[in-house]
Amino acid sequence: MYTRQIYLERIQPFIGKPVIKILTGMRRTGKSFFMRQIISDLRASGTPDAAILYIDKESLDFDAIRDYRALNEFVKQRLAHLPGQKFVFIDEVQEITEWERAAASLQGEGFDLYLSGSNAKLLSSELSTLLSGRFIEFHIYGLGFKEFLQFRDKKRGDDQTEFGLFLKYGGFPAIHAFDSLDETVVYQYIQSIYNTILIKDIIKRNNVRNVYLLENVMRFVCDNIGNIISSRSIAEYLKGQRQHLGVTTVQNHLSYCTSSCAVHKVLRWDIRGKRHLEMHEKYYLGDIGLRYALLGYRQDPLGGILENIVYLELVRRGYAVSIGKLDSLEVDFIAERENHRVYVQVAYLLASPETVAREIAPFKKLDDKYPCFLLTMDRDYPDDIQGVRRMHVADFLLDETALQRK
Repeated sequence: MYTRQIYLERIQPFIGKPVIKILTGMRRTGKSFFMRQIISDLRASGTPDAAILYIDKESLDFDAIRDYRALNEFVKQRLAHLPGQKFVFIDEVQEITEWERAAASLQGEGFDLYLSGSNAKLLSSELSTLLSGRFIEFHIYGLGFKEFLQFRDKKRGDDQTEFGLFLKYGGFPAIHAFDSLDETVVYQYIQSIYNTILIKDIIKRNNVRNVYLLENVMRFVCDNIGNIISSRSIAEYLKGQRQHLGVTTVQNHLSYCTSSCAVHKVLRWDIRGKRHLEMHEKYYLGDIGLRYALLGYRQDPLGGILENIVYLELVRRGYAVSIGKLDSLEVDFIAERENHRVYVQVAYLLASPETVAREIAPFKKLDDKYPCFLLTMDRDYPDDIQGVRRMHVADFLLDETALQRK
């Protein structure tokens, strides 16, 4: 079993401690698999099987657990009589009505809880106030490129060919369960993931009636990765396609998509004004494979796709990410973590001196000393351009410490 080490290292200091561990993230990014890894580690360290309870709400075996009372009773019947510490794992906990009530009660009685859910707003309900100060959240993303190579059992020398596959198929872990990355098989699998997200996490949860228009909003997002968009621009585009959808409805649909973790909303940061702007944000997919499911594989310019992959890698590494606005110029990403900030530009190829000048222009106007990085697909280009560090995108994805070095 492959170990997703980055997440194990983050959660290990909290195992056995009096805080609820909540795993969030899009469907099929590996939350259930990661839970089983934690259970495996517990068993390896001597925890008896009887002290570990795993509840999978996608299994009919646990269909009777539908509300917080049933959950509390089920856990108590299975574990309350046992001595020592007891561990409870609940997968897709949002399927249990008012689950927070049971979680707060069980945690207060000493049970060590691990909960997962495919909803970014898992803790946004009024009942989540019951858990205030009692939980820590871990967002589980799809595979980064380094993990992609490990799942494929490939070495660093294979990265050029493999990077093309990663750009095409994305980071859903289960695509590696098939004998090979056959295009037809992978496409069908990713399409099934998208349909599940659409039906279970968006349509059913939010009572969406016009599915056709919802999918068109998703297609617009997929087609405009890396572009600044607004609800009004989407509504106007749809109107031009003779599909009438009000701005408020578009905003709601975008909110539903971000709640499912299928789409990430990234705000713009006014570098001079030092504030987030409330309009004209960018949207990135929770996995680039979803674009493949919606639009098919197209030989479009890679700029937006590369931006999406870099964004996911930044947040996977624990950075808080914004889009930078500097007068009329834009910095693709401002990434901050533990009082450390970096500026990142992403470009496909530096095809001309004019392209280079355009990409580094925002960096020249910055008045702080934080590191600046330019990530491209160029191989035969200097690693330093007027004080800006240039890296191949694949090299950046494989070097987890790259942004920490000056």
